[in-house]
Amino acid sequence: MTTSRQFFENLEQDVKGQKYLPSWVGELYLEYHRGTYTSMARNKKYNRKSEFLFENAECFGMLNRILTNSSYPKKTIDESWEVILRNQFHDILPGSSIKEVYEDSRNEYEKITKTGKELVDLALDEVTKQIAGTKNTLAVFNPNSVSGEGLVTVKLPEGMKNPGVTDGENRLPVQITEDGTLLVGVSGVPSKGYRTFVLTEDNGNVAETTLTADVKRLENQYLRVVLNEKGQISSIYDKIMEREVLPDQKCANVLMTYEDRPHNYDAWDVNNYYVEKSWEITDVASMELVENGPVRATVCVKRKYLDSVICQYISLNFDSPEILIRNEIDWKEKNIFMKSIIPVDVHTDEAVFDIQYGNVKRKTHYNTMWDYARFEVCMHKWLDVSEGDYGVSVLNDCKYGCHVHNGEIGISMLKSAVYPNPDADKEHHSFAFSIYPHKGDWKEAGTPKRAYLLNNPMTARIKETDEGSLPGAFSLVKTDSDNVIIEVVKEERNGDDMIIRFYETANQRTTGQMIFGTEILGVWECSMLEEEEQEIPFIDAAVSYTIKPYEIKTWKIKLK
Repeated sequence: MTTSRQFFENLEQDVKGQKYLPSWVGELYLEYHRGTYTSMARNKKYNRKSEFLFENAECFGMLNRILTNSSYPKKTIDESWEVILRNQFHDILPGSSIKEVYEDSRNEYEKITKTGKELVDLALDEVTKQIAGTKNTLAVFNPNSVSGEGLVTVKLPEGMKNPGVTDGENRLPVQITEDGTLLVGVSGVPSKGYRTFVLTEDNGNVAETTLTADVKRLENQYLRVVLNEKGQISSIYDKIMEREVLPDQKCANVLMTYEDRPHNYDAWDVNNYYVEKSWEITDVASMELVENGPVRATVCVKRKYLDSVICQYISLNFDSPEILIRNEIDWKEKNIFMKSIIPVDVHTDEAVFDIQYGNVKRKTHYNTMWDYARFEVCMHKWLDVSEGDYGVSVLNDCKYGCHVHNGEIGISMLKSAVYPNPDADKEHHSFAFSIYPHKGDWKEAGTPKRAYLLNNPMTARIKETDEGSLPGAFSLVKTDSDNVIIEVVKEERNGDDMIIRFYETANQRTTGQMIFGTEILGVWECSMLEEEEQEIPFIDAAVSYTIKPYEIKTWKIKLK
């Protein structure tokens, strides 16, 4: 027995000067415990949502501090991050702990979720109050480093019956949902900032779109999506590229279940023989067109499977090339592994998978035993398969397990082990994934941007008074490089300067600029522990940088 330091010092001495010491380039894939990518879906979702929630609490806390001179809730944020990190511990996040652990973790996650939402709400409410504009001005906040576009929802002001929204020049498409919420499509919301829109009584005037739908077809300017009698997607026709996305005689979003009895450990493992006993879920209790407006159209497919109920809401938005599939599942099964199968007519022998602060390529064939071992792999927010000028990305908001083999994508949805937790995943599950056909590869298609917008959507507020002096649009910080993602904006650990952390995501050496929305007095490159390493020159509120492929940078910004 010894310390880790002593172990590595001894190792260094043992290998020093060895000319033929082997080295390894690429992923160190563990050929074991593949089930941990999927087991205990609740904790996987809590983890993903909590990470984004507290990045937002940090970013909007800084936004509020800078614009309204409010205090930054550092202590509360730090305490919540400790809870998030503790619950990433082996075996908690992998889903291989006993039942009591998940009772404790649920309580902790729910507590910090409530805290995080309160912090975000407080910051956004204070900023909204100070934005210049009349009562009922719509303020849309974008927590991501990409320009915000997509749908936002907001509760209508009391008494407003026929709402209309404009961006100052153009009328935007709006739709009233079943629960009376306003759904509006917006764009051009600045990075790590906000933009205002005009919300008024519009006397029933409606902005027209190309979106049309019935119970077996969804269509907009980008895609025509056809459903069969089983509720599966039998055709995805890309109208821009004039090609069918699916292979002949194949359907997408085919729900497959498999007998899941690993020979060693239920919650830890998926063994390669799981495909030997499989059942396609084909029984459909009902199919109904539940939304059919100018902004979004949705078909709800309800299925009964053994003792479980699976509801899928398949949506197409008016101005998006993504097919969004929202899942609401009451799951009661055990020793069953469920996937959504998505075959695509794309010729490639490799796929790209999002990981933390980057991505990794893996082969999609089984040429070698190493390739074959990757029959179940992990991803974060997205995966992509592309040929020369075309591809398909699949985005998700809380799933980690998947496979890609010979043109077939499988998203691992649920894995209900009975050991060591006999009730694993026997509960309600709510999650979403989307299918995104695109021109070019994932870089040209901006897949990371769309994955961030799915995982961390924009949020809207309505001004309740006429007061305020803040500008109608503001960006705390933005970059002019599409392949550079600003992940973190927060107050420093041991002071009141601002920290930003950003990374390169396309394996591309890049020179660009960071542009800040407020006056700055100094910039330092730091370690990840926020230790100053080098002062960086700047002009006004713009700072130039050069970043290497997949490099992560941390800067400390001294504010005026």
